[in-house]
Amino acid sequence: MKVAVLDIKGKETGRKVELSDAVFAIEPNNHAVYLDVKQYLAHQRQGTHKSKERAEIAGSTRKIKKQKGTGTARAGSIKSPVFRGGGRIFGPRPKDYKQKLNKNVKRLARRSALTLKSKDNAIMVVEDFNFETPKTKDFKQILKSLGLENKKSLIVLGDSNNNVYLSSRNLERSEVITNSELSTYKILNANNLVLLEGSLEGIESNLIK
Repeated sequence: MKVAVLDIKGKETGRKVELSDAVFAIEPNNHAVYLDVKQYLAHQRQGTHKSKERAEIAGSTRKIKKQKGTGTARAGSIKSPVFRGGGRIFGPRPKDYKQKLNKNVKRLARRSALTLKSKDNAIMVVEDFNFETPKTKDFKQILKSLGLENKKSLIVLGDSNNNVYLSSRNLERSEVITNSELSTYKILNANNLVLLEGSLEGIESNLIK
């Protein structure tokens, strides 16, 4: 599949690149996509939630009233969950939400996500660019030229570029990553995928193994 290469002004450079059918034109596997997105979202959870149970509350353990003859229910210490300020019954405890997923399934999911974007004509290839200094204004101008100013966009670099990353960091609807950071969730979460020329080789080599 051949795609025209654009410059940072959104105009065709006259060159075309070949996108591998093994990555951008496969039969999408929806279940693999579901599993990979589910794992990604699970890994975003810190799992540090915690509430104090009866044994962890600071307070006296003496019996607060006699067992019989009060006309009310029997009660132990003031730390009982039935009293205000007592421990919580079956409260949340720290938990690791990480899930395991086969590498081949993850690669299949990402190829499927890229294929879905390709079918929606939501992928564009742009020649590599750089900034002398980080400047959000210049980055916004590139997005405007590409018609992505008010759209969720994911820009994929070949190698880490600090100036480009810092220029985009304040923009809520745009994200810059390297090809090694590409994930199924990020692909699907963006309206448009912008692949820099230098990222193509890395993407294909990572996903075809």
